[in-house]
Amino acid sequence: MTATADPLSLLGDLVAKAKKAGADAADAVHFSATGLSHAQRLGAPERLEREESQDVGLRVLLGKRQAIVSSTDQAPDSLDELVERALAMAKVVPEDPYCGLAEAEQLATSVPDLDILDEDEPAPEVLIERARICEEAARGVAGVTNSEGAEAGWSRIDIALVTSNGFARGYARSGHSVGVSVIAGQDLGMERDYDFASAVYGRELEDPAAVGRRAGERAVKRLNAKKPPTKRLPIVYDPRVSNSMLRHLAGAISGPAIARGTSFLKDKLDQQIFAAGITVVDDPHRPHGLASKPFDGEGLANGKLNIIDGGRLTTWIMDLSSARQLGFKSTAHAARGTSSPPSPSVSNLYMEPGSLTPAQLIAEIEDGFYVTDMMGMGINGVTGDYSRGAAGFRIEKGELTTPVSEATVAGNLKEMFLNLTPANDLVFKYAVNAPTLRIDGMTVAGN
Repeated sequence: MTATADPLSLLGDLVAKAKKAGADAADAVHFSATGLSHAQRLGAPERLEREESQDVGLRVLLGKRQAIVSSTDQAPDSLDELVERALAMAKVVPEDPYCGLAEAEQLATSVPDLDILDEDEPAPEVLIERARICEEAARGVAGVTNSEGAEAGWSRIDIALVTSNGFARGYARSGHSVGVSVIAGQDLGMERDYDFASAVYGRELEDPAAVGRRAGERAVKRLNAKKPPTKRLPIVYDPRVSNSMLRHLAGAISGPAIARGTSFLKDKLDQQIFAAGITVVDDPHRPHGLASKPFDGEGLANGKLNIIDGGRLTTWIMDLSSARQLGFKSTAHAARGTSSPPSPSVSNLYMEPGSLTPAQLIAEIEDGFYVTDMMGMGINGVTGDYSRGAAGFRIEKGELTTPVSEATVAGNLKEMFLNLTPANDLVFKYAVNAPTLRIDGMTVAGN
């Protein structure tokens, strides 16, 4: 691997070589990643690693044929071979009538400063201390009997994109994280749980001791769990699993799924699919956002978009290819790596909070299920049928009571979306975020 001090110049030369060699159009991406991580278990260090990598990807287009090649070797001879391989592949692949670069007027002409880069790389000792504090706090909770380990990490990634039709820009982002997983109980009565925190800036990372205490307390609360009865119940999703509803939504409105006709929402554009008060936002320009980016993977200007507005589905999530196939304009959601063509993906996706507190959502439930953990992915994208393993707590007379495990929750996402009520406790902890959610009329299977 040969390092480069100026990725934009390298990509510009690579695209120019591709054009000179016969490509009708081309674009190239460069990723430079640096990471530092520390892991420990029961107070003993298990791993301290530093990783550095650089990758370059080239896409060439010959008419309606495209080929993508990538390499970690950035020596001039290797990049010449990259161009040759890409053109050779493009000559023999089938035509794709929807491939192609953006029109010049679609390209971003300026990029916002999203403040997503912490320039300060932490010393290894900082990560070691974060992991130590986190694990000690978790193990200090009464009832915790073992640890699966704590980890702390930092990363920085620099991204550059150059296209043959005039786009040449880059940006960098950073991330800090800390987390721990512990076990409570003994023998056959053991339960595990976890917690973690992440942030763009180290100074904004949650106190590792608070993260550890939560992990320990959650593990202890799960002791003596029982299977729930099989019946239809109101379900309340804790915020650490409620964001799964938005992930299912994002998959169902992805341009390729709509174009293939394999989505249960394929006929729902501009229709009411949530209750009237529900708004779901995708905001790639959120300052300090964990998935913020100033432009999309094809160089298009992106921005905040209400995907669900007052319960109404306003748009599909599209890159250029899927937009052409569907007869729309791209929503500037293209994401890409070095070895595959662009494909649509959301950024900072979140559901706006409602007006009720989580306690108020739960208060009127005589018999229900509060879900804190989910397993498996039993989702039928064509029909919307939903079935997933779950754990959490019984809700009885408006209060959380007995721990629950080995449960299955089932329904259909079309009905679930329409019967969903958000609480007011939205916190931006992940790239995809939702507040506590209540969904009535679901089936819980246990005993």
